[in-house]
Amino acid sequence: MKIASFIDHTVLKPDATLADIQQVCKEAVTHGFAAVCVPPFYVAQARQALDGTPVKLATVIGFPLGYSATVAKVEEIKRAIDEGADEFDIVINIAAVKNANWSFVRNDIDRMLTACHLRAKQIKVIIETALLTEAEILEICKICNDLEPDYVKTSTGFNGAGATVDIVRLLRAKLKKEIKIKASGGIRTQEDAKALVEAGADRLGTSRGVELAD
Repeated sequence: MKIASFIDHTVLKPDATLADIQQVCKEAVTHGFAAVCVPPFYVAQARQALDGTPVKLATVIGFPLGYSATVAKVEEIKRAIDEGADEFDIVINIAAVKNANWSFVRNDIDRMLTACHLRAKQIKVIIETALLTEAEILEICKICNDLEPDYVKTSTGFNGAGATVDIVRLLRAKLKKEIKIKASGGIRTQEDAKALVEAGADRLGTSRGVELAD
């Protein structure tokens, strides 16, 4: 198993510098990672660093709490597309989930998905599993099965526990096979990474990509 090909090499810390962004881009090219994931503020610079390479450029939307207005999230997406992003890791409105406002949750995801797919960009729907009950996770899976995002992602890595083998198995069992899974948060060793891939993860979001690949 070539773990590098699964990795979204990530730097999302609030004090990330341009030097940090340039470093992860360089590492992603060197190791053959699937993508880098950077803050929206750095999309244009990361695009420049990755031009001419096969590494995809991902950014985050509504990150990390998800409760910003849908229209604001959509505008974030449009701007990042214009600046060169290929993939979008978007945070659902967890506050709406906790109020069982499923029509809002669905609309929020649908409008972001439409903004991405109209421009042939991929979308990863972050559902923040550590903050949800199993019943809430299953309801979100139903919504995603209807809307068909490219990926469902376990976690931001900023709110509670990250990806677990059990959560990845649950998502794989409940989502359509066409919907891929990104496991993120708390992936610290090659053993963790391999276990998550074997459980059904198609991508791994981690800031430890170099350690996992070596």
